[in-house]
Amino acid sequence: MSDEAGEERRWRVPHGHVVLKAAATAAFALVALLSRDDRPFLLLTVVATVGLAALALRDVLAPVRLAADAEGVTVVAGYAARRRVPWPAVVAIRVDERRRLLLHTRLLEIETAGDLYLLSAYDLGEEVEDAAAELERLRTRADL
Repeated sequence: MSDEAGEERRWRVPHGHVVLKAAATAAFALVALLSRDDRPFLLLTVVATVGLAALALRDVLAPVRLAADAEGVTVVAGYAARRRVPWPAVVAIRVDERRRLLLHTRLLEIETAGDLYLLSAYDLGEEVEDAAAELERLRTRADL
């Protein structure tokens, strides 16, 4: 972080996740090549390869999923577009936590009048509670 007036915080996809998705893409592509005689299995592996490649490409094109400074937040919207939201337009910052069967999910929610942005710990590279606290700190500092 820089000085208080120009303080900016960025949250990005961890480099290891990008590497893991790229490696999984390569592995599925290899399996697809090796199974080209089995049409149904080939179709399944090609779909998986394309899906993983799309996820890995998004991580390369938009590694910073969230940034915040004294003026507001910048979030990734859609596949890899960025949207700037000034603090006055942010209605709420909260953590949504859900437990179902063996799954436990936590998402950072940034709500505006017309949109809801959802980010996971995988998007942020840290726990969503920590990111929410930091966003509230920056938002409060901006109000001063």
